[in-house]
Amino acid sequence: MELFQEVTALKGIGPKKAQALEKLKIRTIGDLLAFFPRDYEDRRSFCVIKDLKQDKPAFIRATVKLVVKDPFRKGRKQILRLLVSDDSGQMEVLFFNARYLADTFKVGKQFDFFGKPSVNYGKMQMIHPDFSVSEKAQMQGILPVYPLTAGISQKEMRTWQRMALESVDGIEEYLPEDLVRRNRLCDLRYAVANVHFPKERQPLLQGKYRLIFDELLALQTGLLASRQKSTRGQKGLIFSKDADVKPYIHSLAYDLTEAQKSVVGEILKDLESGMIMNRLVQGDVGSGKTVVAEIALYKAVRSGFQGAMMAPTELLAKQHFAGLSKNFAAHGIKVGMLTGSMTAREKREVLEALSTGEIEILVGTHAIIQPDVSFKNLGLVITDEQHRFGVKQRNALSEKGNNPHVLVMTATPIPRTLAVILYGDLDVSAIDELPPGRQRIITRAVDETRRHTCYDFVEKELEKGRQAYVVAPLIDESEVLDVKSAEELYQELKERFPGQEVALLHGAMKQQQKDLIMTQFYENKIQLLVSTVVIEVGINVPNATMMVIENAERFGLAQLHQLRGRVGRGSHQSYCMLITKESSEVAKQRAQIMVDSQDGFYIAEQDLALRGPGEIFGTRQHGVPDLLIADLAKHAKILIEVKKEADLIIDEDPYLLSEKYVGLKKRIINLFGDDFSLKL
Repeated sequence: MELFQEVTALKGIGPKKAQALEKLKIRTIGDLLAFFPRDYEDRRSFCVIKDLKQDKPAFIRATVKLVVKDPFRKGRKQILRLLVSDDSGQMEVLFFNARYLADTFKVGKQFDFFGKPSVNYGKMQMIHPDFSVSEKAQMQGILPVYPLTAGISQKEMRTWQRMALESVDGIEEYLPEDLVRRNRLCDLRYAVANVHFPKERQPLLQGKYRLIFDELLALQTGLLASRQKSTRGQKGLIFSKDADVKPYIHSLAYDLTEAQKSVVGEILKDLESGMIMNRLVQGDVGSGKTVVAEIALYKAVRSGFQGAMMAPTELLAKQHFAGLSKNFAAHGIKVGMLTGSMTAREKREVLEALSTGEIEILVGTHAIIQPDVSFKNLGLVITDEQHRFGVKQRNALSEKGNNPHVLVMTATPIPRTLAVILYGDLDVSAIDELPPGRQRIITRAVDETRRHTCYDFVEKELEKGRQAYVVAPLIDESEVLDVKSAEELYQELKERFPGQEVALLHGAMKQQQKDLIMTQFYENKIQLLVSTVVIEVGINVPNATMMVIENAERFGLAQLHQLRGRVGRGSHQSYCMLITKESSEVAKQRAQIMVDSQDGFYIAEQDLALRGPGEIFGTRQHGVPDLLIADLAKHAKILIEVKKEADLIIDEDPYLLSEKYVGLKKRIINLFGDDFSLKL
């Protein structure tokens, strides 16, 4: 059998099973072998019945002493009860809906059982354990546990994987011999075989390390190679050293922080270097990323180039436009705006002024990457809230100029250990210091019993003329989850605050409707905004001083921090109330982290430890593919070794053109799929 053959070539996989496997993205035998276990069950040695512990999985070998079949009645599931024993004692084994097992168990026959024991009415029981006839010894060893989908059992998956492993010799070593030797990596075929069915712990660890290393190497080398393709060997625009930014900095109403000065220095060095800048500026809410972007734009214009800034929403674009227009007016710099809601005539006027160079800085939404948008001399492109844009959108903006410099900004702090991976195609700068005098947002965690006290406090803030956000995890009521919905809260709070204007905002609304509501909130025509996380990236409303988050246990820490950052933007003391329904230790721990800290980088580290990176960063939006076996949170130490190798590879062969790296290049293209820009 060959790796490229469809899984239906394996015995037991017909059209129905193949359809179920398709949901797991398994189409070929090669796909099956690349579908790795999520866990393992250690069934190397048996436990005796007297040593069984409640809820601790155990493997026992026992003889059937008694078989009791409940009479089968229509509409009722048949229960099969076994009394089994070994030399140390006896226990009960139960199977529900077990007509198909009626003739399987015979008194006096020995079986192996694996399951989680429980004690009911003083009796030790196993309910629906795995089992096999002892003489076949099918269940002994370290067994893989796979993530499954409806219609496929662990037993079937293990059987198919054993069959697929007969094709393991078809897997070719693709890493250079010197790299394998230098990193003490085991053979690739050995790794795959031992990750699926290890006989001992050591081969399993060796195999996992090899496969994790491989995946992270393909990820990091792919990101670096993609960057090399877009920048290496191509001259960047050289911004003039005589284009002094000090006049602009001196015109600001405040002093830059040391962190801002440091990042501005890194940006200016890039802009004057002759190499294309690809830099990410990450900083907490309120750290002053926008002014850093303004200084870069000022440098671009004074060097004879145009600048562009793309924001994820029309409202945020309008806010940037208002701020830039005001700040640049005294310096004689013309700022324009382009959004989807503008009339055809307005767009025509902007496009004409842009193409002639009259507009020196353009601010807009996705509208600025449309085909009819033409710059006279684009030198710098900036994307705000980077995690809301894919790599393709960022590249589309860059293509509007001749190798312009690229600056991306995000208010979602990434743990420092991961930034180099998630943004492997960018240099990373961090503004990890808040401006002096910024008031701390007072954060409190309350349980469900104190909701009304919380809203009494909201009422006091509204009476002072302030505004408030209330965030819910869902739009509509759920039959499954016991959580507050935005719709339910909206109805409740309309009655609770009859003298205030209350509005509802959620992601299912049309963009025009969302923009209208947020504009009305910005203008204080709405005092209380009930919303889902759609306001996580919003606008600056200095008058909003209250953030209430219902069912706070349903949100990640980084997301809670982003939501909290919607308030505290003015001169008034601001507050964040976390209402939690769950009373587990983890829920309390998470709430306490939010109460104690306002450092986004620290909170991101804690979130990473608690939840892992997939949910937190939405890695697909970064252009980083889903990983099959590596975990960016757990395998940080391996990342360090991988980064060294990736740097060596790119230094040696920037485009991965040599025969030495042809296999690695194929792996990279497989990993990134359509997102990968290295395809030649």
